[in-house]
Amino acid sequence: MLIVCPHMQLGVDTVPVLIGPVSYLLLSKPAKGVEKTFSLLSLLPKIIPIYKEVISELKAAGASWIQFDEPTLVLDLDSQQLQAFTAAYADLESTLSGLNVLIETYFADLTPEAYKTLIGLKGVTAYGLDLVRGTQTSDLVKKDFPKGKYLFAGVVDGRNIWANDLASSLSTLQALEAVVGKDKLVVSTSCSLLHTAVDLVNETKLDDEIKSWLAFAAQKVVEVNALAKALAGQKDEAFFSSNAAAQASRKSSPRVTNAAVQKAADALKGSDHRRATNVSARLDAQQKKLNLPILPTTTIGSFPQTVELRRVRREFKANKISEDDYVKAIEEEIKKVVNLQEELDIDVLVHGEPERNDMVEYFGEQLSGFAFTVNGWVQSYGSRCVKPPIIYGDVSRPKAMTVFWSSTAQSMTKRPMKGMLTGPVTILNWSFVRNDQPSVIIV
Repeated sequence: MLIVCPHMQLGVDTVPVLIGPVSYLLLSKPAKGVEKTFSLLSLLPKIIPIYKEVISELKAAGASWIQFDEPTLVLDLDSQQLQAFTAAYADLESTLSGLNVLIETYFADLTPEAYKTLIGLKGVTAYGLDLVRGTQTSDLVKKDFPKGKYLFAGVVDGRNIWANDLASSLSTLQALEAVVGKDKLVVSTSCSLLHTAVDLVNETKLDDEIKSWLAFAAQKVVEVNALAKALAGQKDEAFFSSNAAAQASRKSSPRVTNAAVQKAADALKGSDHRRATNVSARLDAQQKKLNLPILPTTTIGSFPQTVELRRVRREFKANKISEDDYVKAIEEEIKKVVNLQEELDIDVLVHGEPERNDMVEYFGEQLSGFAFTVNGWVQSYGSRCVKPPIIYGDVSRPKAMTVFWSSTAQSMTKRPMKGMLTGPVTILNWSFVRNDQPSVIIV
């Protein structure tokens, strides 16, 4: 409780957040040596007493609300798993007495069975639903929502960096208000804001047009507040008008729609997704060309990036060294990597990727339709953070991206040199992706 208590002592109305007991178990893995068939939910009776202890401490510290994140409710759960939610919160009901309890779900729709389980949980005051990716969840709410309960309506996208369409969200909220009740509807984000960058104010190099289309975490809080005020009859007309103008700008901007890309995409046929020759024919041709052993050796592609190498790239980007000096430094690094692989008698070589700052950002910087932040860091896992590029429009390749360095590396050896590209699905999943098209169209 060391994090919560100081906030409460300062008079800040704090809502402590815990992962719910069932999601905690369903997202866990059996310890090494434990049978894979072991039922994680069999541990529920053992962890519930720990939850009771934590809840009691929070109550004693002055908490009036407590939030349980139960994201696994959006998965395809069987009846036994759904029953675990019912059993867990029935067991916690007496301990939760006197608290307002919010159960948060996110990232997808709830199935009708999961929704029925959610609204039937004992001791629960409020339900948080993702109404951005949960496109059908609002229909479940409209059909059946328990009287006297709160709905935390997640209409502001917590997973992306696009400005909210305030007019559309307000319309959604007004429809839900008629079902839930004016005093029981709370405007919220679709999920935690840790999945988006912190503050757009820190981006000094993004041009004004693209910047007007974006909202980072700080701006999303402002959007939530603006929607809540509008719902209460205190609409900021200037703010809503500015938002509408930005939405219209994004839809009509020639930077978003590239006619050549649209034409090429429309011309794609099913056969374009298949190789013209079969595997055996390609294997024969490759073997005649490369004469490789049955089990050829190679490496994954990227070699360790030294402090010196990072310095060279950084100084070139800051225009502190010339392009000739930069190319010479990278060529020297490639030569070292090639020599090492030849000494180790590797069959198929790689150039080590010394010119690449990141496997996604490097390619994004050479493609149209991408924008980049200076401080748009988000947590990947643990203490590792990434700075995803932004796909804001149709993507095209103005010029060759890897030919120069791959051909340079090939000129240093008689052995085959691999060319390396980050695949389209990885680029898509490691970027902030435009939300005005389905992912399959973007790919």
